[in-house]
Amino acid sequence: MTNGVIGSIDFQAQALQLQAERGRVLASNIANADTPNYKARDFDFQKALAVATANGGASAKAAVKPVRTNAAHLAGPGGTDISPPLLYRAPLQSAVDGNTVDLDVERANFAENSVRYEATLRFLNGQIKEMMTAINGQ
Repeated sequence: MTNGVIGSIDFQAQALQLQAERGRVLASNIANADTPNYKARDFDFQKALAVATANGGASAKAAVKPVRTNAAHLAGPGGTDISPPLLYRAPLQSAVDGNTVDLDVERANFAENSVRYEATLRFLNGQIKEMMTAINGQ
């Protein structure tokens, strides 16, 4: 039973971490909507989560690759680079300046990711509360 509870919490924690990373990527796309030749990026969340959980609960950090493009670049917050392999988003309509960001698509994806992040956070919080109730007996 303990492994089931811990495994479920670990799964939700990995999903939360990947959703936070996806939110960062989508926010970067939105921020660069007016940058010439900027290519919109994203990653396959389901594939990244499957890779993160494939090894019996390995952390999401093990499922992702560093995103440093140059060894001289600094590590991200917390001293780690956690990002699944980023893919380029295919533009629905080409832009004159070479930018592939479609603000409507990016905003919709960002909103969906935010809702999923909140749902995962609530689910994880509920699991922890249930465990605390079982421990305290109240």
